[in-house]
Amino acid sequence: MEQFASLIAASINAGTPLLLAALGLLINERAGVLNLGAEGMMLVAAIAGFAVGYATHSPMLGFIAGALSGMLMASLFSWLALMLATNQVATGLALSIFGTGLSAFIGQRFVGLALPSQTLSIPFLKDLPFVGPALFQQHWMSYLSLLLCAAIAWFIYRTRAGLILRAVGESPESAHALGYPVRWIRFAALLFGGACCGLAGAYLSLVYTPMWVEGLVSGHGWIALALTAFATWRPLRVLLGALLFGGVTILQFYLQGIGVTVPSQILSMLPYAATIVVLALISRNPDWIRLNMPASLGKPFKPNAS
Repeated sequence: MEQFASLIAASINAGTPLLLAALGLLINERAGVLNLGAEGMMLVAAIAGFAVGYATHSPMLGFIAGALSGMLMASLFSWLALMLATNQVATGLALSIFGTGLSAFIGQRFVGLALPSQTLSIPFLKDLPFVGPALFQQHWMSYLSLLLCAAIAWFIYRTRAGLILRAVGESPESAHALGYPVRWIRFAALLFGGACCGLAGAYLSLVYTPMWVEGLVSGHGWIALALTAFATWRPLRVLLGALLFGGVTILQFYLQGIGVTVPSQILSMLPYAATIVVLALISRNPDWIRLNMPASLGKPFKPNAS
């Protein structure tokens, strides 16, 4: 039972950055914007958060730096994709490549440095059998991500602002005709998505693996992108998917720990293989994707067309 509780706790820890990034990307895509630069944004945020956290000895300042750097990268994407109407797919890929190179350049002097590990135990609850070590010994950012998931679900489906956001994603021309500033709404959505990706990147370098190495994010941004489609753009399904992918990520270490005689390379590719399998299964039913995906996702907005 103790091993199972540890496995659940580790899955939540591994799923937290996926949940944070996927929630931000969900808001982007609900607004009709496809940002493939999540990997680059998370890498820049990871090095920014680590550098500030290491210099100030304050993880909180590190998370703030990560969120701000994610927003800065999202602003660059917004200027290109919204103001200059560049192709969103190409712009996102370019942002990812740019972020990979920039983080490697900035992080040269931080390679090999480490931060002290951070733990949080909720008094009384941590001592409960099984559920205590499984659920109540997480970092505070894990609990914040759960609250954020509930808040986004409420925002999208229970508020007027959420309805406007969905309208912009479904039919930006109609929303523009009604007087809503489509580009500014999408810009705000991208900033929020950048902040979430920034927090996810900072979590990876400050909490999950409190050190800096080049390429630290290791594909988490791409998995978060796949997670939004896997969850059919619904926040609570994103939560379940993040825990599932987090569990698959941890499973490789668990199997290695119990001595499973499988090459380590095969175990290491489990999260990415699971992502490919999920996307392949989803793609088998294009009608299901079309019914759930925001209608204007990835398409440029041309106000003159209305």
